[in-house]
Order: sequence, then C-alpha cells, then structure tokens
Amino acid sequence: MTKKLFLIGWLLAMFVSGGAQEKEIINHSPKLVVGIVVDQMRYDYLTRFYNRFGEGGFKRMISEGYNCKNNHFNYVPTYTGPGHASVYTGTTPQNHGIISNHWYDKFGKQMVYCASDPSVKAVGSDSDMERMSPHRMKTTTVSDQNRLHTQLQGKTIGIAIKDRGAILPAGHTANAAYWFRGKDEGKWITSTYYRNDLPEWVKKFNESGKAKSYFKVWNTLYDINTYSESGSDKNNFEGGYKGKETATFPYDLAKLKDQNAGYDIIKSSAFGNSLTADFAIAAIDGEQLGADNTTDFLTVSFSSTDYVGHNFGVNSKEIQDTYLRLDQDLERFFNALDQKVGKGQYTVFLTADHGAVHVPSYLKSVNIPAGYFDANEFSAKVTAFAHNKFDVKDLIEHISNYQVFFNYNTLKESKIASGDLQEAIAHFLLQEPHIDKVFTRKQLESTNYTSGIATLIQKGYNQKRSGDVIVVLNPATIAYSKTGSTHGSGLTYDTHAPLLFFGQGIKKGSTTHETHITDIAPTISALLGIAFPNGATGDVLSFVLE
Repeated sequence: MTKKLFLIGWLLAMFVSGGAQEKEIINHSPKLVVGIVVDQMRYDYLTRFYNRFGEGGFKRMISEGYNCKNNHFNYVPTYTGPGHASVYTGTTPQNHGIISNHWYDKFGKQMVYCASDPSVKAVGSDSDMERMSPHRMKTTTVSDQNRLHTQLQGKTIGIAIKDRGAILPAGHTANAAYWFRGKDEGKWITSTYYRNDLPEWVKKFNESGKAKSYFKVWNTLYDINTYSESGSDKNNFEGGYKGKETATFPYDLAKLKDQNAGYDIIKSSAFGNSLTADFAIAAIDGEQLGADNTTDFLTVSFSSTDYVGHNFGVNSKEIQDTYLRLDQDLERFFNALDQKVGKGQYTVFLTADHGAVHVPSYLKSVNIPAGYFDANEFSAKVTAFAHNKFDVKDLIEHISNYQVFFNYNTLKESKIASGDLQEAIAHFLLQEPHIDKVFTRKQLESTNYTSGIATLIQKGYNQKRSGDVIVVLNPATIAYSKTGSTHGSGLTYDTHAPLLFFGQGIKKGSTTHETHITDIAPTISALLGIAFPNGATGDVLSFVLE
C-alpha cells in the first residue's frame, strides 16, 4: 500500500512538474521585440556590401539568426506608407487601406496623407504641418495585438525620422511615436494623439545638442578608392545638395545647411541614421523598455537611406557609405540592447518598406531598357480622350498614383456606364509607348488573380479608396527626375527586400523559399503566442522559429 501511494505521489509530482514546465515554455516570451525597417533597402545591398560590413551589425543578424533570401512585397504600390503598414499589419493595402503615401479621397474630394490627422496637434513643435496619427490605417498591427494581449501593460514606442515610419508600425494603441522635425528646429516630436507633452527623456535629448553635432563634414568612412562595389563618384546620374556644384564627396553639412532647409540636410545624409540610433538607444532607458517580463515593442525605421537613395541613386558612393555607416549604427544599437535588456532576452527582425530601381538614365547608358514617364502629359491626354470620345466634359475627376478616378456625378447625368468608360480608357492607354498594362475596376472586382503583376495590383487595390483605372509602366520606367532613384512598381528591384530575424526564439539558418512581407507580423505573433493582427493574410514562417 505504501509503495502504491508513493507511486501515485511520484506520478502526480511528475504531472505537476511537467505541466509547470510546459506552461513556462508556452509563456516564455522575449522582454522586447525590436522591429527595424530600413527605408528603400534592396536585398542585394546585403550581398553587395557584405565583405565591407563589420561583425556586429548586418553580419551578426545573418550569422546568429535567420536570413530569408527570397523575401518580397506581394502587392503594388511599393511606397513607404503601404510598406510600413504591411510589415506590421500582416496584410496588404487591399485590407489595411494605406494605398499610398498620399492618395485622392473620393469622398472628401481632396488629396490626403497617410498619417495626417487634422483632429490632433503637434507636441514639441508649433508647426501646423505635424498633425499626425495612424487613424487612416484600418486594421491592427502586431504591436497593437501585443498591447491588447498584455492588458496594455506591454509598451509600444515607434521611432523614425519620417512621421509615417514611426506612426504606422507603432499602431493605434502605441504609448508614443516620435519623429524628427527638421527645418530650423531639429527636434524629436510627437502629437496629441499619444500625449500632451514630451517626456523628460525626450526633452533632455532635444536639449543635448546631439542633432546639431551632425552638422559636420560627411566624407567616406573608408578610402573612397576602395569603394569598388559602387559606381564612380562623379557622374551624370546623381542630384546632390544645393550650394555644391558637384554631387561628390566630401559634403560640409554645416556650410550647406542654410541652402538645404536647415536640419533637413541631416535627414538626407548618412548621419540621419546615426541620429535615429542615438534616439532609439535613449528610448530604451527613457521608456524602460524590456525592463520586466511583459513584452514591449520598439519599432525603428531608418529613413535616411531612402533620402540618400532618392538623391544619389542605388549605384552611388553615397549609398554605399550610408550602408557601411548604418552597419556601425546597428552594431552599437545591438550592443546597447545586450547591455540594457540582456543578450538572448530580446528578438529583432529587420526588413525594408520597398526597394528601388537603378537610375534609368544610367541603365540606358549601358543599353538596358529604361525610361521616363511624364505624369502631367499623361493626365492631359486621358482627360482630352474622355472628352473627345464621349463628347462630355469633366468625366475624369482626378489622376494620381497611376490611377484614374471618374466623376460619377457626370457619368450619371450623361447616362454613361462606368464600365464603358473604363474599357475605352484602358484600350486608349495601351497604345501609349511607356505603358505596359492597364487594369480596370471591373476586372479587379470581378476576377480573382493568383499570379503575376495582376495579383500584386489586386492586393494593393482597396475598393473604397482606389481609382477606376490602374496603369502599369514598362520595366525601369519612372515618373521622376533624370537623377536619383525611386520606387513603387511590382518588379523585383522594388519588391525584393531583406528579411532577417535574430534573438530569442529564432533559429539559425537561411532559406531561398519565397516569403512575403506580410508573413512578418503573423510570425512574430506566433512567437509571442498572441492573436494575429485582425486583418492579417500572411503566413507564419514556422521554419524561422525554435
């Protein structure tokens, strides 16, 4: 009898012990999740500059974590606002509603900005231009879901030079999102959507003179003659700064600032990323992120890579130096996380919001098909065609973002069917030399596309916010200046973005299996054991998780 009681007691103890152990495993989450978006980062920047990187930045993520080498955006357009929203909501503009950086509001009859909110005011600046919130984003983010799961005990802080890069990732429930007000101010600010004053740590940072310290000479980190991974420093394909005759190193930012909107020149140099890293490190202490066992979120977007890319192009010495310096900024950021949160106590992912095309004028110089598209001429042609075809004025209400919006009041009064106008304009536009494909509202609402550019267009198409005819340009054809790079297409130079994970709960390895930007939020949700964002359509990358 005694042996039987002992056996029952032993089995009960094992059951309780096993249950406790299982519970511990299920509930064990990182103290801090850090989401990093590098604005305009093509995947091949990882491989092109790999041998020049140090061991503690990009290489650390690759060697200690998981590298998804074939990661893509699965929608069009590939812009900053939709990119940040899609990374954190786990879905595409079709659902989260951020269809561009700016878009035409058919109901308000005006252009709107993805983060603008006239109902709030700036905090930390008197500017009326900084009234921002995430209210136009229709779905939750993974950071929102973490807040809900932890009964709002887990903090969320968003940081970026660009307002949209801070606001959209942090979501609707964030404790704060901070962005950099340049011009003559040089301050990190927020809005009354989050709080009515700046916390002391932000005031202290703004008063420290850190931003002002970057009014200095930007020269290459290493001997410019060793920068063999990029093109010649002096060429005809780069923009440069006002006040300097050539777009060549070095750049004396202190001397150039007055002709380049003051502190905005820091934003558009490699030092903007350094300033962002400075502020993100200060936020870890200031907000006590990762200080307890309730998971916090820190979203960081490095925006200056985009400004430099737009100005100088993807093949420039300036873009190479910007990434070599960013690598150093990442290393000191990770070192700060090790010291302040604890090695192995946090999880990081790094991706981009879009890629970028080589400067078309450069591509043409090496015999690769490329070109430039005149958006104003396009608008005039479409408007004139509709008028001449149907002998009715004002059929076209607005044209932007390669989308044509109809005036439905005029259609109704003239008894013209929307489908007839869609088909007529689509047929007309396909005759234009720079246009590759055209899609109509009728096609996108009645057909379920499963492959090719059509499915990317459809996943970026929001029934309520998008236009009536969508235009796709030829490869490497852009509506932009003849210098610098841009983005927005569904071609691989815009869709192929890095995706790196490392830290707690992440395996070591890599894959060439195709993954999508919308898979990030579900994967992090699965890691944390929380509900997915409410509009999520991506998949969990189970091979990434331990």
